[in-house]
Amino acid sequence: MKRKGCAPLMEDRFLKYSTLAKQMDRWDSLKSFRDLFHIPPATVYMDGNSLGLPPKAAGQALEKAFGEWKDMAIGGWMAGSPPWFHLAEELGRKMAPMMGASADEVVMSGSTTINLHALVSTFYQPSGIRTKIVADELNFPSDIYALESQIRLKGLDPKKNLVLVKSRDGRSLNEEDIAAAFDDTVALALLPGVLYRSGQLLDMEMLVREAHQRDIVIGFDCAHSAGAVPHRLSEWDADFAFWCSYKYLNGGPGSPAFLYVNRKHFSRLPGLAGWFGYDKSRQFDMSLEFHSAGTAGGWQIGTPPVLSASTLLPSLEIFANAGIEMLRRKSLALTSFLMDIIDGSLSQQPYFYSIGTPRDEVRRGGHVAVEHEEAWRICQALKKRKIIPDFRPPRVIRLAPTALYSSFGDIIAVAEALKEIIDVREYEKFSPERDAVS
Repeated sequence: MKRKGCAPLMEDRFLKYSTLAKQMDRWDSLKSFRDLFHIPPATVYMDGNSLGLPPKAAGQALEKAFGEWKDMAIGGWMAGSPPWFHLAEELGRKMAPMMGASADEVVMSGSTTINLHALVSTFYQPSGIRTKIVADELNFPSDIYALESQIRLKGLDPKKNLVLVKSRDGRSLNEEDIAAAFDDTVALALLPGVLYRSGQLLDMEMLVREAHQRDIVIGFDCAHSAGAVPHRLSEWDADFAFWCSYKYLNGGPGSPAFLYVNRKHFSRLPGLAGWFGYDKSRQFDMSLEFHSAGTAGGWQIGTPPVLSASTLLPSLEIFANAGIEMLRRKSLALTSFLMDIIDGSLSQQPYFYSIGTPRDEVRRGGHVAVEHEEAWRICQALKKRKIIPDFRPPRVIRLAPTALYSSFGDIIAVAEALKEIIDVREYEKFSPERDAVS
Protein backbone atom coordinates (compact mmCIF):
# COMPACT_ATOMS: atom_id res chain seq x y z
CA MET A 1 0.00 0.00 0.00
CA LYS A 2 1.36 3.40 -0.97
CA ARG A 3 1.79 5.86 1.88
CA LYS A 4 0.42 9.37 1.57
CA GLY A 5 1.91 12.58 2.89
CA CYS A 6 5.46 13.61 3.66
CA ALA A 7 5.52 12.80 7.39
CA PRO A 8 5.66 8.99 6.98
CA LEU A 9 8.27 9.41 4.23
CA MET A 10 10.31 11.64 6.53
CA GLU A 11 10.10 9.06 9.31
CA ASP A 12 11.25 6.33 6.91
CA ARG A 13 14.13 8.50 5.77
CA PHE A 14 15.30 9.22 9.34
CA LEU A 15 15.01 5.54 10.19
CA LYS A 16 17.36 4.74 7.31
CA TYR A 17 19.78 7.43 8.42
CA SER A 18 19.67 6.06 11.98
CA THR A 19 20.37 2.52 10.79
CA LEU A 20 23.27 3.77 8.68
CA ALA A 21 24.67 5.73 11.64
CA LYS A 22 24.69 2.59 13.80
CA GLN A 23 26.57 0.71 11.09
CA MET A 24 29.11 3.49 10.65
CA ASP A 25 29.69 3.69 14.41
CA ARG A 26 30.31 -0.06 14.53
CA TRP A 27 32.87 0.22 11.71
CA ASP A 28 34.56 3.33 13.14
CA SER A 29 38.20 2.44 13.82
CA LEU A 30 38.60 5.58 15.96
CA LYS A 31 35.59 5.03 18.24
CA SER A 32 37.73 3.99 21.22
CA PHE A 33 39.23 7.50 21.42
CA ARG A 34 35.88 8.85 22.59
CA ASP A 35 36.48 7.12 25.92
CA LEU A 36 39.60 9.24 26.47
CA PHE A 37 37.55 12.45 26.86
CA HIS A 38 35.25 13.92 29.47
CA ILE A 39 31.91 14.42 27.74
CA PRO A 40 29.28 16.30 29.77
CA PRO A 41 26.53 13.86 30.84
CA ALA A 42 23.67 13.31 28.39
CA THR A 43 25.21 15.91 26.06
CA VAL A 44 25.89 15.95 22.34
CA TYR A 45 28.86 18.28 21.95
CA MET A 46 29.17 20.05 18.59
CA ASP A 47 31.34 22.99 19.60
CA GLY A 48 34.86 21.58 19.45
CA ASN A 49 35.78 24.24 16.90
CA SER A 50 35.36 26.82 19.69
CA LEU A 51 36.48 24.87 22.75
CA GLY A 52 37.54 21.24 22.64
CA LEU A 53 36.57 18.79 25.34
CA PRO A 54 39.12 17.86 28.02
CA PRO A 55 41.09 14.63 27.70
CA LYS A 56 40.68 12.57 30.87
CA ALA A 57 44.45 12.61 31.24
CA ALA A 58 44.53 16.42 31.22
CA GLY A 59 43.63 16.64 34.89
CA GLN A 60 46.42 14.22 35.79
CA ALA A 61 48.89 16.21 33.67
CA LEU A 62 47.88 19.42 35.43
CA GLU A 63 48.20 17.78 38.84
CA LYS A 64 51.62 16.45 37.85
CA ALA A 65 52.81 19.93 36.82
CA PHE A 66 51.42 21.37 40.04
CA GLY A 67 53.12 18.61 41.99
CA GLU A 68 56.46 19.45 40.39
CA TRP A 69 55.98 23.09 41.33
CA LYS A 70 55.01 22.08 44.86
CA ASP A 71 57.88 19.61 45.37
CA MET A 72 60.67 21.12 43.27
CA ALA A 73 59.81 24.80 43.30
CA ILE A 74 62.25 26.58 40.99
CA GLY A 75 64.04 23.28 40.36
CA GLY A 76 61.23 22.30 37.99
CA TRP A 77 62.74 24.45 35.28
CA MET A 78 65.39 21.80 34.70
CA ALA A 79 64.17 18.79 36.71
CA GLY A 80 60.53 18.77 35.60
CA SER A 81 59.31 16.07 33.24
CA PRO A 82 59.63 17.47 30.67
CA PRO A 83 61.85 20.31 31.99
CA TRP A 84 59.85 23.51 32.02
CA PHE A 85 62.75 25.36 30.43
CA HIS A 86 62.31 23.30 27.24
CA LEU A 87 58.53 22.78 27.42
CA ALA A 88 57.66 25.17 24.58
CA GLU A 89 60.08 23.44 22.23
CA GLU A 90 58.95 19.98 23.35
CA LEU A 91 55.32 20.80 22.60
CA GLY A 92 56.37 22.30 19.27
CA ARG A 93 58.15 19.06 18.42
CA LYS A 94 55.00 17.06 19.19
CA MET A 95 52.81 19.49 17.22
CA ALA A 96 55.04 19.72 14.13
CA PRO A 97 54.02 16.47 12.35
CA MET A 98 50.37 17.54 12.23
CA MET A 99 51.41 20.77 10.53
CA GLY A 100 53.83 19.20 8.07
CA ALA A 101 56.82 20.94 9.64
CA SER A 102 60.19 20.06 11.10
CA ALA A 103 60.44 19.96 14.88
CA ASP A 104 62.42 23.20 15.10
CA GLU A 105 59.97 25.10 12.86
CA VAL A 106 57.15 24.98 15.46
CA VAL A 107 57.07 26.26 19.02
CA MET A 108 54.39 26.82 21.64
CA SER A 109 54.17 30.50 22.45
CA GLY A 110 51.83 33.21 23.61
CA SER A 111 48.33 33.48 22.22
CA THR A 112 47.02 33.56 18.68
CA THR A 113 46.94 37.32 18.29
CA ILE A 114 50.23 37.85 20.12
CA ASN A 115 51.82 35.42 17.67
CA LEU A 116 50.24 37.29 14.77
CA HIS A 117 51.86 40.49 16.04
CA ALA A 118 55.22 38.80 16.60
CA LEU A 119 55.26 37.32 13.10
CA VAL A 120 53.78 40.22 11.14
CA SER A 121 56.09 42.68 12.87
CA THR A 122 58.94 40.55 11.51
CA PHE A 123 57.73 39.87 7.99
CA TYR A 124 55.85 43.06 7.15
CA GLN A 125 58.61 45.35 5.95
CA PRO A 126 57.03 47.95 3.65
CA SER A 127 59.46 49.48 1.21
CA GLY A 128 59.03 51.65 -1.87
CA ILE A 129 55.67 50.90 -3.46
CA ARG A 130 55.38 47.59 -1.57
CA THR A 131 53.39 48.79 1.43
CA LYS A 132 50.16 46.77 1.40
CA ILE A 133 48.92 43.75 3.31
CA VAL A 134 46.38 41.45 1.66
CA ALA A 135 43.78 39.83 3.92
CA ASP A 136 40.08 39.11 3.38
CA GLU A 137 36.73 40.51 4.45
CA LEU A 138 35.60 37.19 5.97
CA ASN A 139 38.56 36.86 8.31
CA PHE A 140 38.20 36.65 12.07
CA PRO A 141 37.97 40.26 13.32
CA SER A 142 40.90 39.97 15.73
CA ASP A 143 43.27 39.39 12.80
CA ILE A 144 42.04 42.54 11.08
CA TYR A 145 42.41 44.63 14.24
CA ALA A 146 46.00 43.40 14.59
CA LEU A 147 46.90 43.99 10.93
CA GLU A 148 45.54 47.52 11.09
CA SER A 149 47.65 48.22 14.17
CA GLN A 150 50.78 46.80 12.50
CA ILE A 151 50.24 49.10 9.54
CA ARG A 152 49.81 52.09 11.85
CA LEU A 153 53.01 51.16 13.70
CA LYS A 154 54.82 51.49 10.38
CA GLY A 155 53.44 55.02 10.04
CA LEU A 156 50.99 54.06 7.28
CA ASP A 157 47.23 54.29 6.84
CA PRO A 158 45.25 51.01 7.11
CA LYS A 159 42.54 52.44 4.85
CA LYS A 160 45.08 52.66 2.05
CA ASN A 161 47.35 49.75 2.87
CA LEU A 162 45.10 46.94 4.07
CA VAL A 163 43.47 45.18 1.10
CA LEU A 164 40.51 43.00 2.07
CA VAL A 165 39.62 40.58 -0.70
CA LYS A 166 35.87 40.52 -1.27
CA SER A 167 33.70 37.43 -1.09
CA ARG A 168 31.45 36.72 -4.04
CA ASP A 169 28.68 35.19 -1.93
CA GLY A 170 29.29 36.37 1.63
CA ARG A 171 30.35 32.86 2.68
CA SER A 172 33.46 31.83 0.81
CA LEU A 173 36.57 33.16 -0.89
CA ASN A 174 37.79 32.47 -4.39
CA GLU A 175 41.52 31.79 -4.50
CA GLU A 176 41.75 33.38 -7.93
CA ASP A 177 40.33 36.61 -6.48
CA ILE A 178 42.96 36.49 -3.75
CA ALA A 179 45.75 35.87 -6.25
CA ALA A 180 44.48 38.77 -8.34
CA ALA A 181 45.13 41.06 -5.36
CA PHE A 182 48.80 39.99 -5.31
CA ASP A 183 50.42 42.82 -7.23
CA ASP A 184 53.70 44.72 -6.91
CA THR A 185 52.28 47.01 -4.19
CA VAL A 186 51.83 44.08 -1.76
CA ALA A 187 54.44 43.33 0.90
CA LEU A 188 52.64 40.59 2.82
CA ALA A 189 49.54 38.38 2.73
CA LEU A 190 47.80 36.89 5.76
CA LEU A 191 44.90 34.51 5.23
CA PRO A 192 42.92 31.92 7.20
CA GLY A 193 43.48 28.22 6.64
CA VAL A 194 39.78 27.59 7.27
CA LEU A 195 37.18 30.37 7.34
CA TYR A 196 35.74 30.58 10.84
CA ARG A 197 32.14 31.11 9.76
CA SER A 198 31.57 28.93 6.69
CA GLY A 199 34.23 26.28 7.29
CA GLN A 200 35.76 26.71 3.83
CA LEU A 201 39.26 25.28 3.55
CA LEU A 202 41.49 27.47 1.40
CA ASP A 203 44.01 26.06 -1.05
CA MET A 204 47.04 27.13 0.94
CA GLU A 205 49.50 25.49 -1.40
CA MET A 206 48.18 27.41 -4.40
CA LEU A 207 48.15 30.69 -2.48
CA VAL A 208 51.77 30.26 -1.38
CA ARG A 209 52.79 29.55 -4.97
CA GLU A 210 50.95 32.61 -6.28
CA ALA A 211 52.36 34.87 -3.56
CA HIS A 212 55.95 33.73 -4.00
CA GLN A 213 55.79 34.17 -7.77
CA ARG A 214 55.27 37.86 -6.98
CA ASP A 215 57.87 38.03 -4.16
CA ILE A 216 55.18 38.36 -1.49
CA VAL A 217 55.64 36.90 1.99
CA ILE A 218 52.60 34.86 3.02
CA GLY A 219 51.36 33.46 6.32
CA PHE A 220 48.26 31.68 7.61
CA ASP A 221 46.00 31.78 10.64
CA CYS A 222 45.39 28.06 11.18
CA ALA A 223 43.19 28.40 14.27
CA HIS A 224 40.27 26.61 12.59
CA SER A 225 42.35 24.06 10.71
CA ALA A 226 45.01 22.87 13.19
CA GLY A 227 43.95 19.52 14.59
CA ALA A 228 41.19 19.07 12.01
CA VAL A 229 43.06 19.18 8.70
CA PRO A 230 46.50 17.83 7.74
CA HIS A 231 48.94 20.57 6.76
CA ARG A 232 52.17 20.54 4.75
CA LEU A 233 53.45 23.97 5.65
CA SER A 234 57.10 23.27 4.88
CA GLU A 235 56.37 21.40 1.66
CA TRP A 236 54.14 24.26 0.53
CA ASP A 237 56.92 26.69 1.52
CA ALA A 238 54.62 28.87 3.64
CA ASP A 239 56.59 31.62 5.33
CA PHE A 240 54.83 31.56 8.70
CA ALA A 241 51.68 30.44 10.47
CA PHE A 242 50.07 30.53 13.91
CA TRP A 243 47.15 28.85 15.67
CA CYS A 244 45.48 28.37 19.03
CA SER A 245 45.30 25.12 20.98
CA TYR A 246 41.91 25.30 22.69
CA LYS A 247 39.76 24.34 19.70
CA TYR A 248 40.37 21.01 17.97
CA LEU A 249 43.61 20.52 19.96
CA ASN A 250 41.70 20.31 23.27
CA GLY A 251 44.21 22.24 25.37
CA GLY A 252 41.58 23.95 27.51
CA PRO A 253 40.23 27.51 27.81
CA GLY A 254 43.02 29.99 27.23
CA SER A 255 45.63 27.32 26.58
CA PRO A 256 48.77 28.67 24.87
CA ALA A 257 49.13 28.97 21.12
CA PHE A 258 51.69 27.82 18.56
CA LEU A 259 53.61 29.43 15.75
CA TYR A 260 55.47 28.15 12.70
CA VAL A 261 58.40 29.80 10.95
CA ASN A 262 59.88 28.34 7.78
CA ARG A 263 63.52 27.46 8.44
CA LYS A 264 64.65 29.64 5.55
CA HIS A 265 63.83 32.59 7.83
CA PHE A 266 65.70 31.38 10.92
CA SER A 267 68.46 33.92 10.37
CA ARG A 268 66.04 36.84 10.67
CA LEU A 269 65.72 38.77 13.88
CA PRO A 270 62.19 38.63 15.35
CA GLY A 271 60.29 41.89 15.11
CA LEU A 272 59.30 41.53 18.77
CA ALA A 273 62.23 40.05 20.66
CA GLY A 274 61.89 38.71 24.19
CA TRP A 275 63.50 36.69 26.95
CA PHE A 276 62.48 33.21 25.85
CA GLY A 277 63.41 33.80 22.21
CA TYR A 278 67.06 33.89 23.23
CA ASP A 279 69.55 31.14 22.38
CA LYS A 280 68.82 28.69 25.19
CA SER A 281 72.44 27.66 25.63
CA ARG A 282 73.26 31.27 26.58
CA GLN A 283 69.96 32.57 27.92
CA PHE A 284 71.27 33.01 31.44
CA ASP A 285 74.40 34.87 30.35
CA MET A 286 72.18 37.95 30.82
CA SER A 287 73.76 39.70 27.86
CA LEU A 288 72.06 42.88 26.75
CA GLU A 289 72.68 41.87 23.14
CA PHE A 290 69.88 39.67 21.81
CA HIS A 291 70.95 36.34 20.30
CA SER A 292 67.98 34.60 18.67
CA ALA A 293 67.46 30.89 19.26
CA GLY A 294 67.95 30.43 15.52
CA THR A 295 64.77 28.35 15.23
CA ALA A 296 61.06 29.08 15.48
CA GLY A 297 61.80 29.33 19.19
CA GLY A 298 63.37 32.71 18.50
CA TRP A 299 59.86 34.16 18.10
CA GLN A 300 58.90 33.37 21.69
CA ILE A 301 58.49 36.48 23.79
CA GLY A 302 57.69 35.61 27.38
CA THR A 303 57.97 32.74 29.82
CA PRO A 304 55.83 29.72 28.86
CA PRO A 305 52.71 29.18 31.03
CA VAL A 306 53.73 25.81 32.45
CA LEU A 307 50.49 24.89 34.22
CA SER A 308 48.12 25.73 31.35
CA ALA A 309 50.51 24.18 28.82
CA SER A 310 50.68 20.89 30.71
CA THR A 311 47.23 19.80 29.49
CA LEU A 312 48.50 19.84 25.91
CA LEU A 313 50.90 16.96 26.52
CA PRO A 314 48.20 14.23 26.77
CA SER A 315 46.13 15.83 24.02
CA LEU A 316 49.01 15.79 21.53
CA GLU A 317 49.78 12.19 22.52
CA ILE A 318 46.20 11.27 21.60
CA PHE A 319 46.62 12.95 18.22
CA ALA A 320 49.87 11.08 17.63
CA ASN A 321 48.16 7.76 18.36
CA ALA A 322 45.08 8.49 16.24
CA GLY A 323 46.92 10.03 13.27
CA ILE A 324 45.80 13.26 11.64
CA GLU A 325 45.10 11.57 8.28
CA MET A 326 42.74 9.07 9.93
CA LEU A 327 41.07 11.86 11.88
CA ARG A 328 40.59 13.84 8.68
CA ARG A 329 38.89 10.90 6.97
CA LYS A 330 36.46 10.48 9.85
CA SER A 331 35.85 14.23 10.04
CA LEU A 332 34.91 14.33 6.38
CA ALA A 333 32.59 11.34 6.83
CA LEU A 334 30.86 13.00 9.80
CA THR A 335 30.37 16.36 8.10
CA SER A 336 29.26 14.70 4.83
CA PHE A 337 26.68 12.64 6.74
CA LEU A 338 25.33 15.75 8.46
CA MET A 339 25.10 17.68 5.20
CA ASP A 340 23.42 14.77 3.42
CA ILE A 341 20.69 14.62 6.06
CA ILE A 342 20.08 18.35 5.97
CA ASP A 343 20.07 18.50 2.18
CA GLY A 344 17.84 15.45 1.86
CA SER A 345 15.37 15.98 4.69
CA LEU A 346 15.60 19.43 6.24
CA SER A 347 16.10 21.87 3.39
CA GLN A 348 12.49 22.08 2.21
CA GLN A 349 9.31 23.48 3.74
CA PRO A 350 8.74 23.87 6.66
CA TYR A 351 12.39 23.54 7.75
CA PHE A 352 14.36 25.65 5.27
CA TYR A 353 17.81 24.80 6.65
CA SER A 354 20.64 25.35 4.20
CA ILE A 355 24.35 24.62 4.11
CA GLY A 356 26.89 27.43 3.84
CA THR A 357 29.91 25.10 3.80
CA PRO A 358 31.46 23.77 0.57
CA ARG A 359 30.35 20.23 -0.31
CA ASP A 360 33.67 19.49 -2.02
CA GLU A 361 35.84 17.65 0.52
CA VAL A 362 39.05 19.42 -0.53
CA ARG A 363 37.39 22.74 0.25
CA ARG A 364 35.86 21.81 3.61
CA GLY A 365 37.34 22.11 7.08
CA GLY A 366 36.06 20.42 10.23
CA HIS A 367 32.74 22.14 10.86
CA VAL A 368 29.45 22.70 9.03
CA ALA A 369 27.72 26.07 8.77
CA VAL A 370 23.98 25.40 8.91
CA GLU A 371 22.06 28.52 7.94
CA HIS A 372 18.57 29.55 9.04
CA GLU A 373 16.71 32.81 9.59
CA GLU A 374 16.10 31.76 13.21
CA ALA A 375 19.64 30.51 13.78
CA TRP A 376 20.11 32.29 17.12
CA ARG A 377 16.92 31.00 18.69
CA ILE A 378 17.44 27.51 17.25
CA CYS A 379 20.86 27.46 18.91
CA GLN A 380 19.22 28.27 22.24
CA ALA A 381 16.68 25.49 21.73
CA LEU A 382 19.47 23.03 20.91
CA LYS A 383 21.35 23.98 24.07
CA LYS A 384 18.18 23.48 26.11
CA ARG A 385 18.17 19.94 24.73
CA LYS A 386 21.86 19.56 25.77
CA ILE A 387 23.06 19.68 22.18
CA ILE A 388 25.86 22.23 22.09
CA PRO A 389 26.44 24.24 18.87
CA ASP A 390 27.52 27.83 18.51
CA PHE A 391 26.11 30.80 16.63
CA ARG A 392 27.82 33.20 14.26
CA PRO A 393 25.96 36.19 12.89
CA PRO A 394 23.95 36.78 10.95
CA ARG A 395 22.35 33.30 10.54
CA VAL A 396 24.87 30.51 11.07
CA ILE A 397 24.55 27.52 13.40
CA ARG A 398 28.07 26.11 13.54
CA LEU A 399 28.20 22.37 14.10
CA ALA A 400 31.57 20.70 14.59
CA PRO A 401 31.41 16.91 14.88
CA THR A 402 34.93 16.33 16.18
CA ALA A 403 36.54 13.11 14.97
CA LEU A 404 38.15 12.19 18.30
CA TYR A 405 34.94 12.11 20.30
CA SER A 406 31.88 12.56 18.06
CA SER A 407 29.85 9.64 16.72
CA PHE A 408 27.54 9.22 13.77
CA GLY A 409 24.79 8.66 16.34
CA ASP A 410 25.49 12.21 17.52
CA ILE A 411 24.73 13.43 14.01
CA ILE A 412 21.34 11.69 14.11
CA ALA A 413 20.56 13.31 17.47
CA VAL A 414 21.41 16.75 16.06
CA ALA A 415 19.35 16.24 12.90
CA GLU A 416 16.32 14.98 14.80
CA ALA A 417 16.53 17.96 17.14
CA LEU A 418 16.76 20.43 14.24
CA LYS A 419 13.63 18.84 12.78
CA GLU A 420 11.63 18.80 16.02
CA ILE A 421 12.55 22.37 16.95
CA ILE A 422 10.83 23.53 13.75
CA ASP A 423 7.96 21.00 13.93
CA VAL A 424 6.78 22.31 17.31
CA ARG A 425 8.12 25.86 16.83
CA GLU A 426 10.21 25.37 19.95
CA TYR A 427 12.56 28.22 19.01
CA GLU A 428 9.75 30.70 19.66
CA LYS A 429 10.20 30.15 23.41
CA PHE A 430 13.54 31.97 23.27
CA SER A 431 14.39 35.64 23.04
CA PRO A 432 15.83 36.97 19.79
CA GLU A 433 18.27 39.06 21.88
CA ARG A 434 21.76 37.63 21.73
CA ASP A 435 23.97 36.92 24.74
CA ALA A 436 27.38 38.54 25.13
CA VAL A 437 29.06 35.22 24.32
CA SER A 438 27.50 33.18 21.54
